[in-house]
Amino acid sequence: MTRLFLRLFFDGAMLGPGKVELLERIRARGSIAAAGREMGMSYRRAWSLVEEMNAAFAEPLVTSTRGGPGGGGAEVTPAGETVITRYHALHAAATAAGAADLAALQAMLREPGDMSRE
Repeated sequence: MTRLFLRLFFDGAMLGPGKVELLERIRARGSIAAAGREMGMSYRRAWSLVEEMNAAFAEPLVTSTRGGPGGGGAEVTPAGETVITRYHALHAAATAAGAADLAALQAMLREPGDMSRE
């Protein structure tokens, strides 16, 4: 299966499938730690990526509250929701626009197990 991965390089910042997935998991779990665990990363790494994204955009993408008696949590902001939506729209548009070229490149690949050209 051929898939297109989209990574955006802004001046001094990057946004790609991993960061968008982290935002989506924070939205679903309400927790940076839980989102990071689901993705196999430490809390420190997940928090670092959130800080990176929050610093790169004019408005924070994630807000958090510290733990305590009621527990802490995290939430994706409206700006974060917009980033998720626009990233997926851009990915879908790129995939659609490049479908013919992706198919052509796929057709050029060697079949698995085909050693005849070595």
